[in-house]
Amino acid sequence: MVWSAVDRFAAQGIQFLIGLVMARLLMPSDYGTIALLNVFLAICQTFIDSGFGLALMRKKDCSEQDFSTVFIFSAIVSIVCYAILWVIAPLIARFYDLPILVAVARVVSLNVIINALSNVPNAQLSISLDFRKKAFVTLTTVVVSGSIGLWMAYNGFGLWALVYQTLVAGGIRTVLLFVCAKWLPKWQFSRVSFRELFSFGSKMLISGIIGNIYNNLSSIVIGKFYSPASLGVYGKANTLASYPSMQMTGVILNVAYPALAKIQDDVPRLIDAYRKMLRMSTFVIFPLMIGLAAVAKPFVLFVLGDKWAEMIPLLQIVCFALMWDPINGMNMNLLQVKGYSNIYLRVEIYKKIIGVVALCITIPFGLKAICFGLLVIALINIPINTYYTNKMFAYGFVRQLKDVFPIFIHALTMGALVFGFTEWVEVVPVQLFGGIAIGVGYYVLGGYLFQLVELHTLWSMLRCR
Repeated sequence: MVWSAVDRFAAQGIQFLIGLVMARLLMPSDYGTIALLNVFLAICQTFIDSGFGLALMRKKDCSEQDFSTVFIFSAIVSIVCYAILWVIAPLIARFYDLPILVAVARVVSLNVIINALSNVPNAQLSISLDFRKKAFVTLTTVVVSGSIGLWMAYNGFGLWALVYQTLVAGGIRTVLLFVCAKWLPKWQFSRVSFRELFSFGSKMLISGIIGNIYNNLSSIVIGKFYSPASLGVYGKANTLASYPSMQMTGVILNVAYPALAKIQDDVPRLIDAYRKMLRMSTFVIFPLMIGLAAVAKPFVLFVLGDKWAEMIPLLQIVCFALMWDPINGMNMNLLQVKGYSNIYLRVEIYKKIIGVVALCITIPFGLKAICFGLLVIALINIPINTYYTNKMFAYGFVRQLKDVFPIFIHALTMGALVFGFTEWVEVVPVQLFGGIAIGVGYYVLGGYLFQLVELHTLWSMLRCR
């Protein structure tokens, strides 16, 4: 867990800071132009993986044939996907009425092939729970690619700084994963292995395609009916709000899936471990998200500048929408661990239908309405995600709500204090740093006085290290 946290927060923290500096150097339209291609790249990556990464981690006795089969499949599919993207690049540019997208799409799509080659060594490190090496790979990748991106942004390369930063990151990560995993493909393709792994992975493939289209649907619509600058502002708000939520949830899920998979047959132990992970993740994520919403105005003005001021209300709304990611993500993770990929797919379809309806309703009313739609969807998803956990493991919506409710109230009180302080003080730097100090102080002291178990657990983990 500690090394997974290093992977997510140390390495990704550096990337986050680099991104903030680049946002001061680049324009919102640069980020919006790149965001227009995300849905195509994400769908290609889903086809390439096809759920094989999860299938390898879930299988208890992976053979060399299994690894080589997945590698060969990923490599072939990635080449096909890149060829398709090369051909349709002019169509994408015509759809958005942005000629520059032709060149950008053909260059950035090279990452499809580069990332495909790293699927197997990445899965091998996860299977062995060797998150120390994964942390080293991520940290090195972020530092080198981020430095190149910063240099290009400072020297006026514009959106091409983002393009080449992505390509460099993919190349370095792939090479280092092979070195750390100490594995080379044997060029053995087994139909038996393919069928066995794909029987689980096919459901994850369909779910992934639906999820990626849905997650990028708002970007497609905003890119089509609004300006690239508006998409850049919306995308940056999602990026900033997603960082604490997705990184911490990623820390938990990175460890949770392979670790829980090892005890999947011991249901009482499985649920006990799941409850601890759920409470610990919400204990960290709730105050981060609510705190970021409380200091959103001074944070954006001080760190990014006035040109991003339009993003402030969007960031606040999205923070409250994404703070529920641990609950939604952990419930779906439990279905994956137990091998219920068919139920996982069914739940994903239900949620995506609701999400599309909400997006269609909110689109005509502007970016704020779209963000409020994300909040409503997140709240609706909680009872949907917990339905099967309750049915199969007797740990549903009510029990999970009881587990996290004290943490939520504690974090909400902290957020109210911080927001009140930022409204009372007029100097932007004082609003930001004073608000952070008050939030951290209250949350830690209150957790100690209220005897929240998670605070003592977190302190014990840090003290042991």
